[in-house]
Amino acid sequence: MENNDVYNKNAGWGVAPVYFTAISTILGAILFLRFGYATGMLGFFGVIFIIILGHAITIPTALAISEISTNTRVEGGGEYFIISRSFGLKIGSTIGIALYVSQAVSVAFYIIAFTEAFEPMFNWWQHSMGFELPRQAVSVPALCFLSYIIMKKGTGIGMKLLYIVNVILVLSLLFFFIGDPITEGDSETSVIDNLRFLNKDSFFVIFAICFPAFTGITAGVGLSGELQNPGRSIPLGTMAGTLTGLIVYVLVVWKLAVSAPADELIANQLVMSKIAVWGAVIIPIGLASCTFSSAIGSIIVAPRTLQAIALDKSFPVRRINIFLAHGKGKTQEPVNSCIVTFVIALVFVIMGNVNAVAGIISMFFLITYGSLCLISFLNHFGSPPSYRPRFKSKWYISLGGFLLSVWVMFMIDPLYTVLAYAATVVLYLIVEHYNKDQKGLVNIFKGSIFQLNRRLQVYMQKKRSGMDDEEWRPAAICISQNSFEREKVLELMKWISHKHGFGTYFHYIEGYYSKQTYLESRKILAQLIEQKERGNSLYIDTMISPSYTSAIAQIIQSPSISGMENNMVIFEFDKNKPDELTRILDNVNLVKSGDFDICILGSSSFPVRYRNGIHVWIRSIDEKNTNLMIMLGYIILSHPDWSKSYIKILKISPAEKKEETKKSIEKQIAAGRLPVTHTNIEIVTFVENQTLGEIVAEHSKYAGLTIIGFREEIIKHEPLTFFDDFGGTGDVLFVNASTSRNID
Repeated sequence: MENNDVYNKNAGWGVAPVYFTAISTILGAILFLRFGYATGMLGFFGVIFIIILGHAITIPTALAISEISTNTRVEGGGEYFIISRSFGLKIGSTIGIALYVSQAVSVAFYIIAFTEAFEPMFNWWQHSMGFELPRQAVSVPALCFLSYIIMKKGTGIGMKLLYIVNVILVLSLLFFFIGDPITEGDSETSVIDNLRFLNKDSFFVIFAICFPAFTGITAGVGLSGELQNPGRSIPLGTMAGTLTGLIVYVLVVWKLAVSAPADELIANQLVMSKIAVWGAVIIPIGLASCTFSSAIGSIIVAPRTLQAIALDKSFPVRRINIFLAHGKGKTQEPVNSCIVTFVIALVFVIMGNVNAVAGIISMFFLITYGSLCLISFLNHFGSPPSYRPRFKSKWYISLGGFLLSVWVMFMIDPLYTVLAYAATVVLYLIVEHYNKDQKGLVNIFKGSIFQLNRRLQVYMQKKRSGMDDEEWRPAAICISQNSFEREKVLELMKWISHKHGFGTYFHYIEGYYSKQTYLESRKILAQLIEQKERGNSLYIDTMISPSYTSAIAQIIQSPSISGMENNMVIFEFDKNKPDELTRILDNVNLVKSGDFDICILGSSSFPVRYRNGIHVWIRSIDEKNTNLMIMLGYIILSHPDWSKSYIKILKISPAEKKEETKKSIEKQIAAGRLPVTHTNIEIVTFVENQTLGEIVAEHSKYAGLTIIGFREEIIKHEPLTFFDDFGGTGDVLFVNASTSRNID
C-alpha cells in the first residue's frame, strides 16, 4: 500500500474559506439585480421553478464534487484538477480551458454588477452635469484595483475581505427582510399577481440570466491548493453553501413577491432598496459588497485553474506553459495567470452588458457541471476498486444532473449550445494533437465498458446465447470437482465477481474428451446455471481433462470472456480431507510459472458467519501479500451477503513495537480510503513457542472469513504442516500474490 500523505502540508485553510467563497458568490449580483425582475416577469412560482431547476443541476454537481474530492488527493486547480484526474489530461484540459474562460468572464460579470451599486451616483451625475457618465468609469478602476490587491497581497488579503463583506451581506439581507412593502399607488398590477406563474414562454430566457446565481456552489473548490484537508473542507463547505443559498433564495423571492407590484419589480433593478429599511444606503452597500466579494472569489480561483492547466503542460507552446505556470512565494501565487485573467476580464468589462455576460457564463458553467456529474456517474457504473470516496452520492442523481445540464443548454439556446460543444470539440482536437501520450476519449468509458461487457456476457450465458486494464482488479478462475457437494468456493467466487472483478468457475470432469463426456458436461453446466441465484455475476463453464494437472494447465491458458487477462487462480479443499490439499500443492508451482495470484480456500464444516467479519492477518514476512489480502477483503465486503459485516485487520507484532505498528497500519488504512475503523485494527502479540495457527484460532475462530498470506518457501518446505495448522479456525483463505499491489 502506498503511504501517501492525504493532507496538504503547505496549506492551512479549512471549511470556512470554502463556505464563504461559495456563499458570497451565491448571494451575489443576480440576487440583488435580477431576482426582482425575474419575480415580476414570472411570478413567485415561476422563480421558485427556476430555483428548483437550478439546484437540480447544481446540487448533483455539489454532491459529485464532494464525492470525487474525497476519493482522490485534490491539489491546486479545483474543478479542473478533479476533471483532469478523472477523465485524463486531454479531456481535463479541454473542459478546464472552458471552465477557466467562464471563471475569468465571471470576474467581469461581478465587476459590472458591482458598478450597478453606484446607480444613484450615475443618476446624480446625469442630472447635474447634463450627460451620462459611462459605467466603465467605475468598473475599469475597480477591476484594476482588485487585480492589484490580489497580485500584490495574495489570496490571504482576499480571504480577509471576504469575511468582512459577508458580514455586510448578512446585514443588508436582514434589513431587507424587516422592510415594509411598497405602496402600490398608481400601479396597474397587484402583488397578488406575483403569486402566479406568469410569462411561461420567457422562462428559459430568464433562467439563463439567473443561472449564474447558482454557479457559486463550486467557487470554493478552486481553493483546493490552499486547503489543509480538501477531502473534508470541500464537501462540508460546498454543501453548506448550497443549502444556505437555497433557503435564502426562497425567502428573498417570497419577500419580493409580497412587497412590490410586478411593474415595479420589472422596471427597477434595485427594487430591494425601496423595500429594505434604510434601503437607499444598505442595499447598494450590500450589492457592492457581495459583487466585489464574488469578483474576489473569481479572481482568486480563475488564475489557479489556468496555472494548474499550464503545470500539466497542456498548452501547445512550451513558453506559454512556463509563463502561466510561474508562481511567486511559498504558496506559488499565480502572478502571470492573474495578468492574463485581468486582460480577459477587462475586455468584458468594457462590453458592460450584464445580461450578455450572464448568458456566456451560463453556457460554459453548464458544460463544466455536466462533466462533473458524468464523471461521478461513470465511476459509479464502472465500479473501479480504487473508487472509494468517503462521501457517497447516488449514480442516478449524478446521471440526472448531467442530463439536466444538457437539456437546459438546448432549452436556453440550441444554436449557442451546438456552438459551445463544437468549440469544445475543436479545442479537444487541438489539445489531443499536442498531447498524444495522455489519456483521451478512449479512456473515459473504460471502466463502464468493462462493467457493461461483464454484465452482457453473464446475461447472454443465462439466455443460452452464446481488458486489458491499467488498474488491477481480480479476474479469477477456479476449477473443482465438488460443485454439487460443496458450495463455499462458489460463494467465494460470487463475492469476488459481484462488483469489482470477474470470476470464471470450471466444473472439472475427469476423463478424455468424447461425445459422452461432452454431453455430460452440457448437462452439468445446465444444472449449475439453473442453480445460480439471480444477480450472481459469476460465469460458469466445464472442463474435461484426463488429469487434474492437465485441466489446470488448460484453464490458466484460456482467455477470460471478460476481455481481461486472468490473473488469479483459486483452489478449494475440505480441511477434513488432507489428500485434496496434497493434490493442490502439487500444482502450485505450475500455476506460479504463469505469474498468477494464488488463493487456496480451506473450507470448514461451519456455515459462514457473515456478521463476525472478515479477518485479515498481516505478518511482516508477508509484505508482498499484504495489499492483495486487504483488497480482497474490501472486494468481498462489497457483496450484499456481507452488507452488515466489516473488515478487521490483525497485525502480528512484538510487544515492544505494538503502538508503533498500530499507528503505521492506521496511516496506511487512511491513505487507502478503506472501510476499516480504528477499532477494527488489532495488534496481536505472541508468546514464545506459540504457533501461528494457535494465534489465529485464538482471535479468529468464529470469523466469517479469515485471510492469511503464504510465501513460496512454504510450498518447498513441509507445506502440509503450515496449512494443517489452522484446523481450529473456520473458513480460511490462503493468499499468495505474484507481485506486490498498490492501493491508490
